[in-house]
Amino acid sequence: MPSYRSLLSHREFAGLYVSFTLLVAATTLSGFALATLINDQTRSPFLTAISMYGATFATVLGALTLMSVADGRHPRRTLVVLQGISLLGVAAQAVPGLPLAFRFLLLLVVGFFQSLGTGTRMGLLAEVIPTTSYALARSLMNITSGGMAILGYAVGAVLLRYLNPSGVLVVATVLTAIGLVVVAGTVREQSIRLTPRPGLRQTWSTNVVLFSQPGRRALLLNLWVPNGLIVGCVALFISYVPDQAGILLAAGSAGMLLGDLTVGRLLAADQRRRSAFALRLLLAAPYLLFAVQPPIIVTAVAVFVASAGYAATLPLQEQLLQLTPDSVRGQVQGVESAGRMTWQGIGAAIAGGLAQVLTTAVTITLLAGLSLVITILSRRFVVRAPVPAGDRLGR
Repeated sequence: MPSYRSLLSHREFAGLYVSFTLLVAATTLSGFALATLINDQTRSPFLTAISMYGATFATVLGALTLMSVADGRHPRRTLVVLQGISLLGVAAQAVPGLPLAFRFLLLLVVGFFQSLGTGTRMGLLAEVIPTTSYALARSLMNITSGGMAILGYAVGAVLLRYLNPSGVLVVATVLTAIGLVVVAGTVREQSIRLTPRPGLRQTWSTNVVLFSQPGRRALLLNLWVPNGLIVGCVALFISYVPDQAGILLAAGSAGMLLGDLTVGRLLAADQRRRSAFALRLLLAAPYLLFAVQPPIIVTAVAVFVASAGYAATLPLQEQLLQLTPDSVRGQVQGVESAGRMTWQGIGAAIAGGLAQVLTTAVTITLLAGLSLVITILSRRFVVRAPVPAGDRLGR
């Protein structure tokens, strides 16, 4: 049985993993610093929420236009270039005194190229490790993402006591640069790919087939919408309790870490698949407690428990991979990631907009209830069988 240690002994996976870890740390620090800066300047729940997750709006553009580059013949080169563009975007945010409009434009540009980078990274991941280790690898990455988010929020809060937000963004820039060096020095070019020329036409033709099958559409819906609505709840933490938001953010990251560790490492494939629905319910239900605005310790425990439900993405991603031909793995996983990230941005926008006219507690409760309703109503449509004969995805 594969283990985390055996995965990390693989040089290329280790390179992808370390660069991913540094990227998550940088993204957490930059998002926290930027949201703090925007909140200090505007006191607007909407703009603060958008500043934390605004980059996710551009990921859908990547999925609809150039995501086929994730399956191109030079994925290592592509990943290095895309991560270099992300580095430039983070570095630009560190410049003091930028107009808010330009900051939001930078978020969209970086989000677009990061979506392509995610698809390329996940395509490489599926090539450098066996399919049987895929769920374990994604589990390790998700655990690391949660752990680095906890550390990032904690370190970010400490750094903001001694540095201004621009200084914290400089730290995020350095971490992004180190991640670029790591991936460039460890990942080799996958020269065995025989794929069509990537571009807008190839991206669209694959996407049309991807969404033509009802089972896959339902699977993607479950990966995107319930998750995105709960992220909208998270985007309101700074507005809900400005001085204690770090506690809730860290609790959420810790819960996500525990859920991914349990589901990815301790459950077998069939157990993971059966747990997906219950985990989606767990993701939303504890947020209903916000309706009564309990003490911060109770709220933190509720957020911790709920965040274990993010682990539902593991069995659903594993199921999607099983339905995906090798030749388009990068694009399909990139579309899945882009859609999930975009819905996180949509959730943040919905949450911020509602919080302008309702209280943050009421908004969080409404979004949690909507997430539960969508999870329950869409359950029977989630794909449970192989794609019908004649499906031409990747051919």
